[in-house]
Amino acid sequence: MLAHQAASLLDHTLLAPESRPEDIERVCAEAVEHGFYAVCVNPWLLPLAVRRLSGYAPLPITVIGFPLGANLAASKAEEAARAVDLGAAELDMVMNIGALKAGDTALVREDMAAVVRAARGVPVKVIIETCLLTDEEKRAACALCTETGAAFVKTSTGFSKAGATVEDVRLLRQAAPPGLKIKASGGIKTPAQARAMIQAGADRLGTSASVAIVRDWDLGLEGT
Repeated sequence: MLAHQAASLLDHTLLAPESRPEDIERVCAEAVEHGFYAVCVNPWLLPLAVRRLSGYAPLPITVIGFPLGANLAASKAEEAARAVDLGAAELDMVMNIGALKAGDTALVREDMAAVVRAARGVPVKVIIETCLLTDEEKRAACALCTETGAAFVKTSTGFSKAGATVEDVRLLRQAAPPGLKIKASGGIKTPAQARAMIQAGADRLGTSASVAIVRDWDLGLEGT
């Protein structure tokens, strides 16, 4: 895989709470320059990303119920509907993690389904925060993603105690039914890490280090 091919799998991400409009201007310009798949920003900055990416290939995407996933399902659905109205091309929602760990799969199912319905056909990625789940819970989350029509299961927010691991991507790849894609995110900083996630089965990567990854992709400057 060449650098430009790797770039096409990257969601160039800026979700830091202190992110400002000028930061979004920069990441949008970087996404256009390097050919990233998308730019992922916080909801209040989505309209700016939509404007700056208009007419270019990278997609504007945003997050729902971020970063804890503990919002009411109705709140997430309203946030999703508003994001779609504002031009989001994809939505990355955080699952109700506590409900899954409590065994309340009905609540988790409705939480996901409410966002998928509100998205009105816009692809939804469900962030399950793998570092907080047992392997059994990760498999259950994959099944619920499929049942509710989500497009992706996503490993992490990047705001919890750990991010994506190769082991978790492999587990999700094995557990995911046909048609459910996998996005690895959280802590992916180098070409070596990105390659490992792709080889383990990730269809897409979320990272704030996209520029460094593609810059060093063909140079062997992979770090550790």
